[in-house]
Amino acid sequence: MDGLLSFLDTVSTYLYSWVLIYLLAAVGLYFTIRLRGMQFRLFGQMVKTILHSGHHEGTGITPFQAFAIGLASRVGTGNIAGVAIAITLGGPGAVFWMWVIAVIGMATAFVEATLAQVFKVPWHDGTYRGGPAFYIWRGLRSWKWGAAFAVALLFTFGIAFEMVQANTIAQTLETSHGVPVWASAVGLAVLTGAVILGGIKSVARVAEWVAPLMAGVYILLALVIIGLNIDRLGFVFYEIVASAFGLNEAFAGTAGGVAAALLNGVKRGLYSNEAGMGSAPNAASTATTSHPARQGLIQSMGVFVDTILVCSATAFMILLADASVYTPGMKVEGATLTQAAVAHHLGSWMTWPMTILILTFAYSTIIGNYAYAEVNLDYLTGEKREHDLTLRLVVIASVVVGAFLKLDVVWSLADVSMGVMALINLVAIVLLGKWAFGALRDFTERMGQPFIATDNPHLPGRLDTDIWVADNPTLSRSPGQ
Repeated sequence: MDGLLSFLDTVSTYLYSWVLIYLLAAVGLYFTIRLRGMQFRLFGQMVKTILHSGHHEGTGITPFQAFAIGLASRVGTGNIAGVAIAITLGGPGAVFWMWVIAVIGMATAFVEATLAQVFKVPWHDGTYRGGPAFYIWRGLRSWKWGAAFAVALLFTFGIAFEMVQANTIAQTLETSHGVPVWASAVGLAVLTGAVILGGIKSVARVAEWVAPLMAGVYILLALVIIGLNIDRLGFVFYEIVASAFGLNEAFAGTAGGVAAALLNGVKRGLYSNEAGMGSAPNAASTATTSHPARQGLIQSMGVFVDTILVCSATAFMILLADASVYTPGMKVEGATLTQAAVAHHLGSWMTWPMTILILTFAYSTIIGNYAYAEVNLDYLTGEKREHDLTLRLVVIASVVVGAFLKLDVVWSLADVSMGVMALINLVAIVLLGKWAFGALRDFTERMGQPFIATDNPHLPGRLDTDIWVADNPTLSRSPGQ
């Protein structure tokens, strides 16, 4: 087992430190150029679109609910613990590079979400199914590579990450508040089952309330702390920028200098917002909307919320604290550092509220991950509903088992399988990117009009679809253009 763990760690380190980190950044930069900086010139349209995306259309999932599922999965304990680790290893400059990679990643998120909509298929429950497996199959005509992606995602998000999040919850409650692990396992099984046994539409209904609320509360908490330390805000911004470029000698040695800031910031940005990884498009595909680019804009905003808002909230709470809480290069576990920073600013009474926030972040990730897994199981099995029940029971079992076990091997396997997912997805979205480019041109030139694929001059070819056709009544009724 030790040998297997060592091998997996070696593969994972090489994959993430030398392959994916550069590929993801390069693809994001390529899409930013090809889309003419859409994340900047269409930011106002993103905000407008998401504000009008909550309308219910028949029995389907609204664009906002699909956004919330993606947000629920993206915004997890990594936003609290992972950012803190990035700052301890890379100094304040890691935050700057985290911002840069998030801005670039917004273009990637737009492309993969738009492709998920373009190539989606109708489903028996009144929703849709799509995502990387489907656009690889329908766009690149390769069911087998779509299946390879689906299998990797099923293990990563349907089993491994569920176990890891459950373990985080159980260990946090036991360490901080003395709650027995078995009690956490039972509670998680009940809470998880109550939502996922209703399927992806049940997840959507819960996520549209839980995900925005938890993110909003966390951001509000950070704003209160910023307000109490407004006199130091300018200095913190200086620390972030100066240490990102090696201009601050205080961080050059102790935190590893520019290289450490760049590497840790980019890693945290990529891992947190998941742009290019192929996960969030599975949620994006389920929405009923009148234009694929609308959901692309909404999911692009998901990257902004996750990294620029939520991850930055953690960063500022830590960096506004004094040296008794944070010094460059210190060895403190991520979540512990964030909790210590909040207690420093607001008092020790914040221990329980912070615990509840951490647990909510982890729980939302569990139900969001399930939605991704269901989409990919449906790809592999078709409309055989008994398989969905099997998946739901497997996820509940994973949550229970994960609460008890040490997960070193599972976590390492998940890292590798997620890397495989990302590699397959990156190749696919680069090859299929012209469909997303065309959809965006159609959207901006015919603002407010539904997307019709038939004889569309902006598309690179003929799209085989029963959805994006003139006689589809859901297209003309979807609001929020």
